[in-house]
Amino acid sequence: MSITASPLCWPVGWKRTPIEHRKVGRFGVDGHISIEKAGLRLRNELRMLGAHYESVIMSTNLLLRNDGQPRSGQKMPADPGVTVYWKDPYNGAPRCMACDQYTRVEQNIAALAGTIEAMRAIERYGGSSIIERAFTGFAALPAPIVAGMHRPWYEVLGVSALCTLVDAREAYMRLRAKHHPDKTGDSSSAEFIEVQRAWEEAAEELNHGR
Repeated sequence: MSITASPLCWPVGWKRTPIEHRKVGRFGVDGHISIEKAGLRLRNELRMLGAHYESVIMSTNLLLRNDGQPRSGQKMPADPGVTVYWKDPYNGAPRCMACDQYTRVEQNIAALAGTIEAMRAIERYGGSSIIERAFTGFAALPAPIVAGMHRPWYEVLGVSALCTLVDAREAYMRLRAKHHPDKTGDSSSAEFIEVQRAWEEAAEELNHGR
């Protein structure tokens, strides 16, 4: 699966913030910032980091216009997570950062911008080796992300991201029976593997969020 600006492509291996642990962000003037301004701030920080504009993909669950920009006046998605992908300007290595700690998409975008700004400040004070080690950690993720990006568990199971563990399990059992190798005769069924993975992620996230 290719990386898309919408729907959200959350990085494999990055932990999600349970819904009840998300908080209200205080970025921008009086704690408020628009999606457009937050996005511009994030892209500007990446530009100053050296990232080329065409390599940057900001992935969210926001609905997009034909020009690829978020539609105005839309309802906030249930999942406010944001991931930004780009290529290292020096070696071309894929990079990514993600945030879902806040209840609104624009606050998570602004948080990523602030994080990159702080990392650039470290670099200005002679901490370039620290920055490189940090991005080495991020770089450990993109290869499987690009090669094996997968849909969110709730999308695979056909349930709401706000569903209960019982709802997720019921959906899982239906799909498991439908795609089980004993029924399909395909022991390497991609659909069955995807359903199993989705259930494991749902169980971990929903159990943790109790």
